[in-house]
Amino acid sequence: MNIDPEKFTIGPDVTTEDVDLDTEEARLSNGTRLTELRAGEIARPTLAEIRRRNLVPGRKSLTGGSTHSPRVQFRVSEEILHRAEERAEAEGKSLSALAREALERYLEAS
Repeated sequence: MNIDPEKFTIGPDVTTEDVDLDTEEARLSNGTRLTELRAGEIARPTLAEIRRRNLVPGRKSLTGGSTHSPRVQFRVSEEILHRAEERAEAEGKSLSALAREALERYLEAS
């Protein structure tokens, strides 16, 4: 069964709740019972596609709420990239966190 995740959206007016499919009965359109195991099988390809498209961000929104944080991209020399990666690793943070902090410090100093 191929499910296109783009055909399904949940708007802000929708209320969702967790359901234990092994204790509550739910049926698929063909009449078969939906269990936790079957729900996982159905969801697996969709979740893989979401991850492949990077639709699930790696961290919470920096803007707040459920909005995606704006993205900034720019090019640097290989030397700058290497130095930045080494610095981020030494400080135990991601390259993105290092770049955000550097940009924030630069803007505050202006």
